[in-house]
Amino acid sequence: MLNMGVNWLAVLLATIASMALGMVWYMGFAKAWISATGKSEQELMGEGKSPSPFVFAALAQFVMAFFLANLVPGVWGSLSAYNGAMTGLFVWGGFVITAMIINHRYQSMSWKLTLIDGGYLLGVLVVQGVVIGLFG
Repeated sequence: MLNMGVNWLAVLLATIASMALGMVWYMGFAKAWISATGKSEQELMGEGKSPSPFVFAALAQFVMAFFLANLVPGVWGSLSAYNGAMTGLFVWGGFVITAMIINHRYQSMSWKLTLIDGGYLLGVLVVQGVVIGLFG
């Protein structure tokens, strides 16, 4: 059962931390990521592009943080940075990267894109788990 009494500050901080990670991650992998998408930089980031992907990313990461805040104590019995990080790792390995591989293979996306995006989502879940473990 979902616990709506999670520490909302921890969920918010986890969301902010994972969005900050995204900024750093994709700045570092920008050229490789653009190449791996098979699209041009103009197609992805041209003038007049909507900020909606960032809004959706923030909302989705908030939901991820909320569910991690529920999962960590449910799985381990307590909150800690280690328990949060391990839960993030297990969720990533069991659900996120496997679903991403399925989707990317059907979409004929490059393995490079899977590695870049999958690596980022691993970072998201581990960082969120650590933040929730520390502040939850």
